[in-house]
Amino acid sequence: MTIPLTGGAGERRFYTGMTLAIFVTVFVGFARSFFLRPLFPAWPSPPEKIFYLHGAFFTAWFVLLVVQARLVGTGRTDVHRRLGRWGVVLAVGMVALGILGALTAARRSTGFVGIPVPPLQFLVVPFVDMLIFSSFVTLAIAKRGEPQAHKRWMLLASMGLITAAIARWPIVMTAGIGIPLFFGLTDLFLVPIVMWDLASRGRVHPATLWGGLLLVASQPLRLVVSGTAAWLAFARWATGLSG
Repeated sequence: MTIPLTGGAGERRFYTGMTLAIFVTVFVGFARSFFLRPLFPAWPSPPEKIFYLHGAFFTAWFVLLVVQARLVGTGRTDVHRRLGRWGVVLAVGMVALGILGALTAARRSTGFVGIPVPPLQFLVVPFVDMLIFSSFVTLAIAKRGEPQAHKRWMLLASMGLITAAIARWPIVMTAGIGIPLFFGLTDLFLVPIVMWDLASRGRVHPATLWGGLLLVASQPLRLVVSGTAAWLAFARWATGLSG
């Protein structure tokens, strides 16, 4: 027996709950370095001012994600559509700032804050993050006439961004496992989506299936690619570094 596919209190609670969980994940991860920065003056934080703008854009996205879910849940799809246009603009800015921020961090002698991986190698992680995010948002826009596909692509696009926040959770940072743990905890967010699909549809939605597989498959692939001569040559070219 399945839950009705569209509408209904169950669906509203599910998407609102998922967007809130994603937002809380981001808030906890960046509380010390961004959201509650004055309370943690000794905590390491990127020195470049661009990261304040970067943080503002990405925060706006996660706030918008929660608001959009609530608007649909309360039947205000007209406002949801109007805000969606601004969401497209926001997403474009996020991709530009995400790439620029990654290049800025990779050029530092100390590399990415809190990441004990050579910066030119680690650069592949945020680059692929931006590629997946932009691809999933594009698919969500293309599927805006199909609500069940649209909302899943938007959820998956946002999920793909939370690895950086998870990596900064206090308990995760002290675990000593590193990038595999960061990716593994990110993938746990796929579990409730799959469970919801099975409960509401009796099968996994194609967006969940293919989006989830792409997200998971990209993670070990990044680690493999990061040390190759081809990637390092590209990274040196992109950052303007010769060594």
